[in-house]
Amino acid sequence: MESVQVALWVVVLLVVVALVFDFMNGFHDAANSIATVVSTGVLKPGPAVLLAAFFNFIAVFVFHLSVAATVGKGIVDANVVDTHVVFGALVGAITWNVVTWYYGIPSSSSHALIGGIVGAAIAKAGAGSLIATGIWRTVAFIFVSPFLGYLLGSLMMVGVSWLFRRTPPSRIDGWFRRLQLASASAYSLGHGGNDAQKTIGIIWMLLIATGYAAEGDALPPTWTIIACYVAIAVGTMFGGWRIVKTMGQKITRLRPVGGFCAETGGAITLFLATGLGIPVSTTHTITGAIVGVGSTRRASAVRWGVAGTIVWAWIFTIPASAFVAAVAYGVSLAIF
Repeated sequence: MESVQVALWVVVLLVVVALVFDFMNGFHDAANSIATVVSTGVLKPGPAVLLAAFFNFIAVFVFHLSVAATVGKGIVDANVVDTHVVFGALVGAITWNVVTWYYGIPSSSSHALIGGIVGAAIAKAGAGSLIATGIWRTVAFIFVSPFLGYLLGSLMMVGVSWLFRRTPPSRIDGWFRRLQLASASAYSLGHGGNDAQKTIGIIWMLLIATGYAAEGDALPPTWTIIACYVAIAVGTMFGGWRIVKTMGQKITRLRPVGGFCAETGGAITLFLATGLGIPVSTTHTITGAIVGVGSTRRASAVRWGVAGTIVWAWIFTIPASAFVAAVAYGVSLAIF
């Protein structure tokens, strides 16, 4: 009985750490949802984060938990997972989030978490503990999601420019200021639907590993779902203003019509990935869409040096968080 009590305390502690990661995910990735709507002047930062947080939360009622299932059961062999692996994964992901937030670099909280899980699992049981299908689908969408965002954002911008080619710019600006509220809401909905599920997945993984949930359960406990959506929404409310500036101003200059096209293209990409159960980076997606919108004007409209810095952060996210997670796994074994 005493050992179960101790195990329960360990589980509770790790759940709290997972919710801290979820909060930081919302805090770090608030820029993904609101950078365009703030930079175009459609909303001030305060109302923008409230809008994003609201749609982050109501995503719980819209999307199935297919992404949570992928993270919880489709990345590493369930027999390898224990409290040390989960601890290492969370420390690796949180560390990378803090570093990239500090330097104002938009990176992927999602891939930081996946990298953390991979690094801790390899530290324990080697590469054979990984589930190839889940890993390759996730890695493929590192490239697919920004490309889709780029493609959809640029195509929408070209289409809108052609449709309204004879409309006075002032009228277009007025219309798309209102429409951008809808596109920002849709993107925030997709952000909450994909990102909150990743934390649900790792908590589900923890509960299965420690015997507090059965591997055959179709869904995780309801409290994990509600807690994760609340945590990411609250994190979004606090916002990550360093990254908002990079996303909304440094990559390219956006007008409301461009913000609408970028957000809509990004939202479609997130809805598709979430429906397929693939954990993707909302950061990669919206960055690709913003670059796509900017490049329709002219290549020089995009600050490619800034975009290149972001891409390097993407490349290093999984290996960097995996390395920290492996070290944290070793520390956890030594201490606990």
